[in-house]
Amino acid sequence: MSLTSEDVEEIVRILDASFVDELRLETKRFRVILRRGDAGWTQETRTLAPEHATPSAIADAPAEAVAGEAPPAAAKAGAPVETQLVGTFYRAPNPGAPPFVEVGSRVEPDTVVGIVEAMKLMNSVHAGMRGTVLEICTDNGQFVERGHVLMRVRREDA
Repeated sequence: MSLTSEDVEEIVRILDASFVDELRLETKRFRVILRRGDAGWTQETRTLAPEHATPSAIADAPAEAVAGEAPPAAAKAGAPVETQLVGTFYRAPNPGAPPFVEVGSRVEPDTVVGIVEAMKLMNSVHAGMRGTVLEICTDNGQFVERGHVLMRVRREDA
C-alpha cells in the first residue's frame, strides 16, 4: 500500500469537516501524523525501511520536521509568493511546455506563475505583486501546503 498526495488531500478534506484534532496512521511502511492547529493542518510523514518496520522502531523513531517548515535561517531576500492550497505544484501549463516564469522574469500582480492541482482541479497561482522573480523555491510536481513559498520576487513599488 502506498500513500499518494491525493490520499493525503482526501484525508485532510474529510478531517476538515470533522471535529478531530489529530490523526495518526501507522503501517509497516510509513507513519503519517496530521494535526489541526491555529494555522490549519500540518503533516508529518515518515517512510520506514523494511528492516525497521516494527512497532518498537516506530515508537523509538525521532520526530521529523513537519512538511512545509524550513529550518530557522536568516531572512530570505524578496517577497514570498505563497500557495493558499494543498496540492501538487506545476511550473508549466502542461508537460513539455516552458515554465510560466523563470528566475529573472518580470511579473505583474495578475501574472500566472504556476498551477496547483487540488482535488483534480487546476488552480492558477498569480504573482500578486509587480517585480522580478529572484528564486524558484518549489520543484515541478512537488506536493505543497497552504503557506508554502513557491518563489521569491523582488517587489517593485508602482
